[in-house]
Amino acid sequence: MVEAQLRRRGIHDERVLRAMREIPREEFVPAESRLVAYQDDPIHIGHGQTISQPYMTALMAESLELTGTETVLEVGAGCGYAAAVLGVLALRVVSVELIPALAQLALENLRRTGRGTNVTVVCGDGSMGYPEAAPFDAISVAAGAPEIPATLLEQLKDPGRLVIPVGDYGDQELRVVSKQRGRIDYRVAVLCRFVPLRGGEGWE
Repeated sequence: MVEAQLRRRGIHDERVLRAMREIPREEFVPAESRLVAYQDDPIHIGHGQTISQPYMTALMAESLELTGTETVLEVGAGCGYAAAVLGVLALRVVSVELIPALAQLALENLRRTGRGTNVTVVCGDGSMGYPEAAPFDAISVAAGAPEIPATLLEQLKDPGRLVIPVGDYGDQELRVVSKQRGRIDYRVAVLCRFVPLRGGEGWE
């Protein structure tokens, strides 16, 4: 997976590649999907949600340019896999999940694999961020939004980086947003398709 799907497709951050090699993806997917855990495809995890393909997980992590000293907000815990990857790359991760059953699943997966020591899973509306731990050095949003939520920009440190899919209900562009000296800029990393972001600043 790391060599064929990530490095050859342009993922160069060695810390990200090491994290992707270290985290056992098969431990985060449903039992019936373990045989395809390392294929470069999203996998359904129930409740209408998916775990992103490995390339997308790595691309989003690399785009945050983490050094290991940051506090990161993840919107959309899902099964906990991306939070585990971010936990290797950052000092602390707060992962917010709207669906209670998935928040519990993510917590159980992280604890079972020994990856929960610096990851906090919260059940709540991630589109509104998590003010209790803000501001954040970096924010990763694992669901497609109609616009970049203003609340997340407010909870992002200056300087800081945010990665989020933005577009219509079915197709988006992955935006890498930078906040520096009060200025907000972004670039488009890739076209993508994520499940919709639900909540106060997402889709109704």
